[in-house]
Amino acid sequence: MHADHSLTLEDGVDLIARIWQPSGSGPWPALLMRQPYGRAIASTPTYTHPSWWAEHGFLVVVQDVRGQGASGGCFRGFEQEARDTTATLKWLRSLSLCNGRIGLYGFSYQGFTQLVAEEDTPPPDCLAPAMTGLNEREHWSCEGGAHWWHLGLGWGLQLAALQAQRRGDASAWEAIRCSLEGNRYCRDGLDLLRRYDPEGMAVRWLDRSPEDPDAWTCYQPPTSWLRQPMLLIGGWWDPHLRGVLDLHRLSLEAGGQPDLHIGPATHLRWWPNAQQLHLDFFQRNLIGPSAYPSIQAEGTVRHRGAVMAWDLCEQRWYSVTDARSSSGGLWQLSGSSLACLDPSAGELRALSAASQIPGSLADTSSIEQKINRSKTVMSETVVIVHDPWRAAPAIGGHLSPTPGPCDRSELDARSDVATFTTAPLSLTCHLRGRPILSLLAAADQLGFDLCVALSVCPSGSDQVQQLSTGVTRVRGLKLGQASSQTVALQPLEARLQQGDRLRISIAGACWPAIAINPGHPDSPCGAPSSACRVTSIELTLNQCQLRFEPLIDSPER
Repeated sequence: MHADHSLTLEDGVDLIARIWQPSGSGPWPALLMRQPYGRAIASTPTYTHPSWWAEHGFLVVVQDVRGQGASGGCFRGFEQEARDTTATLKWLRSLSLCNGRIGLYGFSYQGFTQLVAEEDTPPPDCLAPAMTGLNEREHWSCEGGAHWWHLGLGWGLQLAALQAQRRGDASAWEAIRCSLEGNRYCRDGLDLLRRYDPEGMAVRWLDRSPEDPDAWTCYQPPTSWLRQPMLLIGGWWDPHLRGVLDLHRLSLEAGGQPDLHIGPATHLRWWPNAQQLHLDFFQRNLIGPSAYPSIQAEGTVRHRGAVMAWDLCEQRWYSVTDARSSSGGLWQLSGSSLACLDPSAGELRALSAASQIPGSLADTSSIEQKINRSKTVMSETVVIVHDPWRAAPAIGGHLSPTPGPCDRSELDARSDVATFTTAPLSLTCHLRGRPILSLLAAADQLGFDLCVALSVCPSGSDQVQQLSTGVTRVRGLKLGQASSQTVALQPLEARLQQGDRLRISIAGACWPAIAINPGHPDSPCGAPSSACRVTSIELTLNQCQLRFEPLIDSPER
């Protein structure tokens, strides 16, 4: 049973919400989602239908945000949501169907709308933001100094098509849809955005410099909201994972005890128990402990403040007792330019005992001595040639058009991908945290990209199972000028077994996850074109090291 309801704001704009109510007589605790994609969809690509929540005793309210769906006003994206969230919560508490207890849920944009409100707004009783973030640059549109290309264009065109449909512009909707269906959007998508949604949030982001943090907005939730019971959902192959981790840190700093689950999920494809996890959380915090099931599915929360992580190798859940520590040790690259042709020519060597012993902490002075000794050895170099005509593609991971786990053995066999692989591990190796690859690099053009993947080569298999990816964009250097660069990869949790091998792969592109770097400042980064130049990238290997930073920053930092 559902019906549409209207909220008239102070400026005269009507916000339309669809409400599903349980059978029987209320009032009931409410679940609220505020979203821009149409209240009838109600985020069913990732969540079960609102009627399921209603069957479990919740009043479910899905609202079209300002300027979207049936709601009035002009859609301006994130900047409009704090005031409207405040007004919506006040309205919801006034409804006779609601008993005053409110939980917020939703992912992506719907996760963001849970987090922003005017500072003195009374908080909801609990929140469950999934796959979202607060920083427009770091959490929504850029990585390593480069725009998310495929993701930014695809999402922007979806919003532009909704706006075209709203104003009755069928030709604009068809042009956008044909570009997406014909896989042309990575080439003509920006032009379509400028033509059909020139004031839209996506095109505004794509026009901003990824290198200038002051050009971007970072939003701040009310402090009291961060202390409320919070269920945070992240995915290893979701582009917003860093936003979820930063939100976890903010909640801890505010005195909260958020539950965090990072699972085997892309942005739109989650693990089976995610719905039950949400149900347990809302029953416990909105109905009471008596409604909380005594038997819980694997991967569900056991206590407030739990951190649960899915192991990418063992494919099982682990409870993380100290997410502010990392494990994985320190590794160094070694080899020659044959690493682009012969997988045995590039070596990844352990520089610390922690590189092979799970959970151990390496002695810092010993690491520094080993690094200093390695610098006295004759420099080994690798030259990677990036040809924009046949740019190295992005596969799997968190930014590509095909996110998720993948076998990158064929990609690693390309001559424009340098690989560095360990010998078979003599001990198990626990990797936890954010992989950071430091490199000394130079190029024969004024700009280049460093696109990195971390993988495991399982014992007894020819597969190369990709674990994590990252990118750094370099622009404005002099020709041949060597510079220190850092590539921060997607965080991970993985336990390698004895006999497995760890691999680093490096290329000069990951198209279309990020746009092609043309190699000079006269042409913007974008689709491959005649303006793009072949670029030779030289790495000095004895100054290229892999380390791991904590999964979650300490609040004291």
